[in-house]
Amino acid sequence: MAVGLLLIRVVLGLLLVGHGTQKLFGWFGGGGPAGTGAFFDSVGYRPGRGMALLAGLAELTGGTLLALGLLTPLGSAIVMGVMLAAVAIHTANGLWVSNGGYETPLLYAITALGLAFTGPGGYSLDRLLGLSWSWEYGVGAALLALVTAVPLVALRFRRVSTQPAKQRSGLRSAA
Repeated sequence: MAVGLLLIRVVLGLLLVGHGTQKLFGWFGGGGPAGTGAFFDSVGYRPGRGMALLAGLAELTGGTLLALGLLTPLGSAIVMGVMLAAVAIHTANGLWVSNGGYETPLLYAITALGLAFTGPGGYSLDRLLGLSWSWEYGVGAALLALVTAVPLVALRFRRVSTQPAKQRSGLRSAA
C-alpha cells in the first residue's frame, strides 16, 4: 500500500508542478503569465495575469506538497481548489478531454481528494515527521477546496453569463 500511494503522490504531484511552471515561467511549452493570463481573461477568470500567477503558484505548491507527502491534507486542498476552477472552464465541452472536456482536472481533483482521506502512506515526509492524518482531515481538505474554488467559479460564471452570446460561444470553443 505504501508503494502504491507513493507512486500516485509523486506522479500527480510532479504533473502539477509541471503545470504550475508552465503558467509561472512558460516552461514545458506553457504560456507563462502573459499567455496563460490572456487565456484566463478570455474564459472569465480576471484579472487574467493575476489568476494565472495564482493558479501556477497553487499547482506548484500543492504538487510539491503531494509529491513529498508533506502536509498532505493541505496539498490536497490546494490541488482540489485549483482543479475545481479548471473543471468550470471545460464543462461546456462535456466530460471527455478529446473534446476539450473536464476529464483531466476532475481526475486530478478526485485523486487529491483520495489522498486527503487515505494520507500519504509510509514513504512520506509526513510519516518521517510523525504527522498522521485521520479522515476528518480529508473532510477539512474538501471543505477548504470548496470554500476557495466556489467563489472564483461563481464570479467567473457571472462574468461569462453577462457577455453577449457571440462571445460566450467563442469561450466554449476556446476552453
